[in-house]
Amino acid sequence: MPTEISSFGYLHTAVSVLPLGFGAYALAQDGHIDPARRAGGAYLFTMLLGCATGFFIFAHAGFSAGHALTLMMLALLLTGAFAPRLHRLGRAAPYVQTACFSTSYFLLMVFATTEALTRLPPAQPFAPGPAAPELIPLRLALLLAYASGLGWQLRQLHRLHRLHRTGMRER
Repeated sequence: MPTEISSFGYLHTAVSVLPLGFGAYALAQDGHIDPARRAGGAYLFTMLLGCATGFFIFAHAGFSAGHALTLMMLALLLTGAFAPRLHRLGRAAPYVQTACFSTSYFLLMVFATTEALTRLPPAQPFAPGPAAPELIPLRLALLLAYASGLGWQLRQLHRLHRLHRTGMRER
């Protein structure tokens, strides 16, 4: 069973819940998370803050899987944030940015649901730990939502770029 949450753990949790809302709003509003827009910028900022505070949560055990996942999340966020400025990416930049931010949102959903379901309800959590088989159906559903959502986003980007290249307007 998970340990009790410290005051700093509560702060980290509060900060880490914010990008769930900002990301969902950005996806609903724009169809993707764009850090140049207000909700996307708030998503990026709160995700970076959540990653930074996460390093201190895992500090007592040395380098762990939590550190590795946080480093992977930081790499996704920074790659997504700087993709439009990386001229070597050329026309692939918006696709890279979309894939990075969608993947970071998917991982955030996995982390959030795992934390919630291994702690709630407090007296008898749904799952005894992060590796519990009870979490597999939820993770598969999240993976399916991620794959279909990312595929839709990439198709939309391709359609918009094709329309832009041909000078046609969207209907």
